[in-house]
Amino acid sequence: MTQPRVSVVVPAYNEGPAIAECLDRILSQLTIACEVLVVYDRPTDSTAEPAAEYAARDARVRPLLNEIGPGPAGAIKSGILAARAPVVVVTMADGSDDPAQIEALASLVEEGAKVAVASRYMPGGRQLGGPPLKGFISRTAGLSLHVLAGVSTHDPTNSFKAYSRSFLTEVGIESDAGFEIGIEMVAKAHRRGLQVVEIPTTWHDRTQGQSNFKVTQWIPRYLHWYLVALLPGYGRRRPNKR
Repeated sequence: MTQPRVSVVVPAYNEGPAIAECLDRILSQLTIACEVLVVYDRPTDSTAEPAAEYAARDARVRPLLNEIGPGPAGAIKSGILAARAPVVVVTMADGSDDPAQIEALASLVEEGAKVAVASRYMPGGRQLGGPPLKGFISRTAGLSLHVLAGVSTHDPTNSFKAYSRSFLTEVGIESDAGFEIGIEMVAKAHRRGLQVVEIPTTWHDRTQGQSNFKVTQWIPRYLHWYLVALLPGYGRRRPNKR
């Protein structure tokens, strides 16, 4: 394979045949050398077989078993560790993100940003559907960090982001449960004075299947990274887990 410019990590949980539609949408929008890593927790996950069948037809697709730990954080970390490109984009398998923006996000990282955010809450961005409580919490967190702490994105909690792989390696990934890696990396870049940029996006709630987002279980982890971004002295002694 050609060395990819971007590695797209797709954490998947029992997506079944719908993963083929997801991959069709992503690959139809990518014009640069790429790889797409579909990461699932168990060999029996319904995503595994359709992803393997797709990979047999298209060498850009790499099915990957998450061996770090069950859940989205383990899946995302597994994908990042296996990524071959200098830029990593995380996007969801449920069709909520706009794959036409993957290359734009990757280009921003190639130009020097450590984190490039697809932002629902900046001017021009939208969120269509989804649980009202989850939307209220994420919007409030993002806008308050932007105003109070000067974080240079309105939407640190959105998982649809591009990262410099060297930055991820340098700062380490501590997230161990849900999708909090997004706000973790924004907080770490912000605290180090590194470049975080954003572009507006339209997020659509999934139209089939069931969300694996556990609001009540994961809020404390989001809160930790919110405070890291907000308070200069908070969490300074917390060690990195590489």
